[in-house]
Amino acid sequence: MSLTRTFAAGREQCFQQVEKLTNSHSLKSSESLCKLLRYLAEHSLDHPGVALKEYQIATEILGRSAAFDPQSDSTVRVQAGRLRVKLADYYTHEGNSDSILVELPKGSYALSFHVRTPHLADEYTGPVRVAAPALAVESRKRGNGWAAAIILFILLAVSLAAVGILAVRGRRPSVIREAVPSVYQVFWSRFISGPQQPWVVFSNANFAGRPETGMHYFNPVSDSKAAVLDYYTGVGEVLAVHQLDRVFELLNHQLRVKRGSLFSLDDAKNNDLIFVGSPAENLTLLEIQGTQEFVFQRVATGPRKGDLGVLNVHRQPGEPEMYLATPSQQQAGEDFAVVGLVPGMDPARSVLILAGTTTMGTQAAAEYVCREDSLAELLQRLGVSKPGELRSFEALLRVKVTRGVPVRTELVGVRQGSH
Repeated sequence: MSLTRTFAAGREQCFQQVEKLTNSHSLKSSESLCKLLRYLAEHSLDHPGVALKEYQIATEILGRSAAFDPQSDSTVRVQAGRLRVKLADYYTHEGNSDSILVELPKGSYALSFHVRTPHLADEYTGPVRVAAPALAVESRKRGNGWAAAIILFILLAVSLAAVGILAVRGRRPSVIREAVPSVYQVFWSRFISGPQQPWVVFSNANFAGRPETGMHYFNPVSDSKAAVLDYYTGVGEVLAVHQLDRVFELLNHQLRVKRGSLFSLDDAKNNDLIFVGSPAENLTLLEIQGTQEFVFQRVATGPRKGDLGVLNVHRQPGEPEMYLATPSQQQAGEDFAVVGLVPGMDPARSVLILAGTTTMGTQAAAEYVCREDSLAELLQRLGVSKPGELRSFEALLRVKVTRGVPVRTELVGVRQGSH
């Protein structure tokens, strides 16, 4: 394909392509990247030639304060890198026939728009006609008849060959299967090698009341006569299940999904499990072996009494005893999440726990094990490079949150088991 660098496609067509990107399979699950893409598109199309600064992006779109320092905070560069990868992924697979290409060149925060012009061979749809030169066949001249026949035969062969070549070039596979990154094969090998499809068990805490009258967590003391609502879950849990489904589709493997209140111990005994949500809301986790190093626990005393945190059971020098998210009465800015691989009730089965102290942390934990770059980081810390090498572990994540969206995840600590 030849590319023509241009905005001649029209401003409106460019914005339409950006909206198509934000609704694509590659990008729609990441609200923060979609917001960044729209912001960069508006600036690039409305203010061409005016360079964007990291500080401007951080404070205007990523929710950073006026004290943001790009020298010590790489948020903008990380998000731009993620967006660049997502755009490349989209045009390699979903958008391989789109007429407008959107790119984010390295070292720049200005989007470029290209019109994709196909070669003539790619546009060919009809039969090939090869014009033969006029032949002066004079029967009175000896051998001219045989010469004409030979020339016509050669032209026919060339014509048929051209038709075959163009037919092959024009043929497109009906389904394009995306290449599976090796880190996915290594990390998820336990869950795709078993005889049955793994269960994804998502949290749905018990609530009392109704949304329009003040729904709240069910309290067995004060709500003893109230009806229990057990069919709500958080936005982060929903997006987490979507991320997992995308990865398992890539691995050509299916998942079974069930809400925690309907899950039974019989299910837990015989299957590989992926729990989405903390034990505070995914109550089934309280009935099986959970994490042992980073444990969800409510604060018993002090100004944060009742808040859910992550207890650091065997803390290392310099580490706190308890990791606490932003207080609930303040706008969320930080959360903590746990990614834990532990043995199942049947030692031959595995349990993966993806949980934050809030729904945003849960979303970040799922995204962490569903992204190629972060999985590579985790496997490197665990010293694992091949399928079958992964053993039980627990990882603690610090999650930066902006406007209810996890925008950056940092691996804080890792503990490894022997199973």
